[in-house]
Amino acid sequence: MSSDRYANGGFTREGLLEAIKLGDGKFSKRELARALGLKGDQRAVLRAALKDLEAEGAIRRTDKAYIIAGQMPSVTVLEVVDRDVDGEFICRPAKEEHQGPVIRLSPSKAEHGETAGMGDKVLARLTPDGEGGYIAKVIRKLGRSTSRVLCVVRKDGRDGRLVPVDRRARHELVPARGEMAKAEDGALVLARLSSERRHGLKTAVIEEVVGDASSPRAGSIIALAEHGVPEGFGDAELVQVKTIKPAKMGNREDLRDIPLITIDPADARDHDDAVYAEADSDPDNKGGWVVFVAIADVAAYVEAASPLDKGARKRGVSVYLPDRVVPMLPERLSNDLCSLREGEERPCLAVRMVFDRDGNKRGHRFIRGWMKSAAKLAYEEAQAAIDGQGKGKAEKLLKPVLKPLWGAYAALTRARKRRDPLEIDAPEKKIEVGRDGKVKGVTVRERFDAHKLIEEMMIQANVAAAEALEDKKTPLIYRIHDEPGSEKLENLADFLPQVGLKWTRGERPTPARFNQLLDRAKGEDHYETVNEVVLRSQSQAVYETNNIGHFGLNLARYAHFTSPIRRYADLTVHRALIRAYGLGHDGQSDTERSELDRIAEDTSHNERRAMAAERDATDRFIASWLSERVGSEFEGRITGVTRFGLFVKLHETGADGLCPIARLGEEYYAHDESSHALVGQRTGGRYRLGMLVTVRLAEATPVTGGLLFDMLTEPEAGPPPRGREPGRGRPNRRDRYSQKKSHGRRKR
Repeated sequence: MSSDRYANGGFTREGLLEAIKLGDGKFSKRELARALGLKGDQRAVLRAALKDLEAEGAIRRTDKAYIIAGQMPSVTVLEVVDRDVDGEFICRPAKEEHQGPVIRLSPSKAEHGETAGMGDKVLARLTPDGEGGYIAKVIRKLGRSTSRVLCVVRKDGRDGRLVPVDRRARHELVPARGEMAKAEDGALVLARLSSERRHGLKTAVIEEVVGDASSPRAGSIIALAEHGVPEGFGDAELVQVKTIKPAKMGNREDLRDIPLITIDPADARDHDDAVYAEADSDPDNKGGWVVFVAIADVAAYVEAASPLDKGARKRGVSVYLPDRVVPMLPERLSNDLCSLREGEERPCLAVRMVFDRDGNKRGHRFIRGWMKSAAKLAYEEAQAAIDGQGKGKAEKLLKPVLKPLWGAYAALTRARKRRDPLEIDAPEKKIEVGRDGKVKGVTVRERFDAHKLIEEMMIQANVAAAEALEDKKTPLIYRIHDEPGSEKLENLADFLPQVGLKWTRGERPTPARFNQLLDRAKGEDHYETVNEVVLRSQSQAVYETNNIGHFGLNLARYAHFTSPIRRYADLTVHRALIRAYGLGHDGQSDTERSELDRIAEDTSHNERRAMAAERDATDRFIASWLSERVGSEFEGRITGVTRFGLFVKLHETGADGLCPIARLGEEYYAHDESSHALVGQRTGGRYRLGMLVTVRLAEATPVTGGLLFDMLTEPEAGPPPRGREPGRGRPNRRDRYSQKKSHGRRKR
């Protein structure tokens, strides 16, 4: 817009930009016109000026307000979306997808004692960090009732207290008059804030008693309640599931002569996928393979828009905790009618895929089938048979079923190597819980070729589902995984020189580049750390109707098809296939098709909710187990370096705990972001990301899952910060703030 036109509006470009800046993200067109004193036709000039400034990127619009590009309002709604290389939470504006400034979540608490974690939505106050980004301090959490707090009843005081279970909460609640009679000491309760005083402890009333905080299974009870995971099934769902009759074969394709088998964990109760492979008899495909993947036909029982369907959609996924499973579908479906039990006839939706000798797919066909599982094997049983140590039915199936499966898997492995998907080495810990709910031990899950075989065959079935629906131009929910963002790659590139590696900036990231990096780190002390940092640099996989491919798997198209018992997205893909290929009258409805965007968004949210609950429950069970070992020493590795302390992962259990900056001794430490370390301001001694350390367990709090460590390892030597000599100098203001609570610093 020319200066003349600005003059016609009675304002200048600089004046408009200054008004927007002063508005701090709160001024709409009306407020801007009022601030500039505009009237009548001048407002039309303002509208045109705002459009021009937005088009040139000088400003941007948030809802109905305007803000200077790169500037954030002082108070806004954020979503916690990620963790950076150092382990700090990263946020973005909740209603915007733009790549804005970096916003890091402050470890300080909200006004009601709440703090935020991954996937949470918060109202936060932003302050510039002096480096082009922002620090966000939580005012309150959003998305669920922020006035309801999960607490433990403590009656040891005159009036008693309600202690929040959130490990990061700092304020207890005072029970309102007469409330303590509702629950026993040590009870877990949902309390609602009944006063909003700005100063002093808040008053609360007890709305619900949810369990006993001292129970061995309290970790799961707390995690489910804290994250709002729906438990149980509604009356309408229970009535419907009782009336369901087993499906009949009808005009389904008969697959009973094909010896499909299920291979699952030894303790699995539901079996939603079965596999079979045979050498291809087609002379034009010598050395090729035919692979069948049959999946439980949940669509045959869960009718769209029925009570069961609405309940499954609300839950989104099954939630797997150390001592229990919160299923997406009632047990009669998940463990009976939809479970591919050995020797029992079941309806299925199957895909027949043909591969050449090198694992390239030549074609696929989807089948509404009728099958009977020939056997149920555990991963260990199948692997033992292949390794020449088979027993019982696994040994009997070795030649006719297992060897052909491994032959097909060998071909698929060759194709996988050419595809070169991301191969992060992240051993999974398994918590063994006894019948009494107490932890018996923590072990590393063994990973056999049998696991990889099933995984690769499920991947191929998922790819086939996406391709089949695209061929029919049928809308579907994809499983997408974006490539890492530039900010994460910058963090990665900054960190790697600390361990003698490098990442060339400017080159597009590919899974192969990450794999080469991980290969270079193998055999080195920092291998685990590099794996952790590469994992943190990745985007989060989500459900979407717009396909951008799957970066981690290095696939152009991918959809979830193989687990409709425990993932709602898979059920939508089943219905889409049924409709697209005329496989029945219970396929995707027009209503469901119109709601796929919302279903994808809701299911992604529900998945994040489940992951958060699973992680928190695991932390609490491990904290309960370690509570009897307070004072013991453990070996570990620094996996997070933040402004307020070090996160340490223990080798023995994989548990994470915090060593606060105040527990690092007499030295004052400051966070050096570029070297991913806490650096002593007098001596230059440093604790860096990936450093092997010995810690003493100072506290283990089962009700919160929190572990607190004392550092026993001396810092690595390093040059003192510029301008300071060893033994001289004072900490800067930020250092003093970080450590002002270290009342009695211990000496080593």
